[in-house]
Amino acid sequence: MCPAPASSATFPAKFLTAAFYKFVELPDYQARKPALLAFCEAHHVKGMILLAQEGINSTIAGAPDDVHAVLAYLRSDPLLADLQHKESWSDKAPFYRMKVRLKKEIVTLNVPGISPTHMAGTYVKPADWNALISDPDVVVVDTRNDYEVEIGTFKGAVDPRIKSFSELPEWVAHYGPLHAGADPQKKPKVAMFCTGGIRCEKSTAYMRAQGYEEVYHLEGGILKYLETVPPENSLWQGECFVFDERVSVGHGLVPGHHGLCRACRQPLEDGATDSPLFEAGVSCPRCHAHTSETQKNSARERQRQWELAKERAQVHIGATLPKPIPHDADKAQPRSG
Repeated sequence: MCPAPASSATFPAKFLTAAFYKFVELPDYQARKPALLAFCEAHHVKGMILLAQEGINSTIAGAPDDVHAVLAYLRSDPLLADLQHKESWSDKAPFYRMKVRLKKEIVTLNVPGISPTHMAGTYVKPADWNALISDPDVVVVDTRNDYEVEIGTFKGAVDPRIKSFSELPEWVAHYGPLHAGADPQKKPKVAMFCTGGIRCEKSTAYMRAQGYEEVYHLEGGILKYLETVPPENSLWQGECFVFDERVSVGHGLVPGHHGLCRACRQPLEDGATDSPLFEAGVSCPRCHAHTSETQKNSARERQRQWELAKERAQVHIGATLPKPIPHDADKAQPRSG
């Protein structure tokens, strides 16, 4: 069931953020863009919506009534009638632009013919997840990027150490335990998880296409697990990276302690701000070597303008602002700045 609109008495924050996705065949996805963008703009909603033939993926924010108007508009389409969303609140506008982008995939795997709509794995509710991943015959795979896994994962999970979701198929092809066994025709049970569910759905569909029959994924992702499973019963270790200004969360979805590099949009490692390679808004030890001096100088100017705007209590569009990131999106997905 989708969350009901919350009253201002319950949530005094002014801005509602809604994150949602759905794998569904949208053959006319290109034609949907103009009306959807116009509707969002008419309601002063900001953020990003990705549309592809395989579905929709989005994070948007605005006044509660306006955000719920956009959700109602989407659900008025029979194909999206059961669209689920997750809500969070803030005192400041999380995003400053509205974009609707057309994509080949709503989360990029770069493998043609993979359809989560028809062949995703079996959902496992958070309450049942511990029993599944404690089974020694199950290969538990974290489908997220390496910088996400670095700050937290499930006990016993395999880290593919991928830089982007599109690298997962190559890893699957070469990871021995997924192929070893007395009977080469019998593939092992596989359990996969991600932040909110979208990568899990696509990765389990890929595994089934590769002949894995017993493939499972965590319903609602890590976030639903942390929200519903008490710490004393948890097999989660560390914190969970999230694609918003909280950076990371723990049990009960309480914001974690990790900071964010405004240049590469990845969590700061412990001690990163003490490194000579760290410069606020410009670089951190993780990304310093991957940008040119020209890029760093451009980032310095953006940071300077942002600091000036902050002193004047103004919003500086184009500086190091929060970026609208589709729900549980892979690092490689486009983001507006």
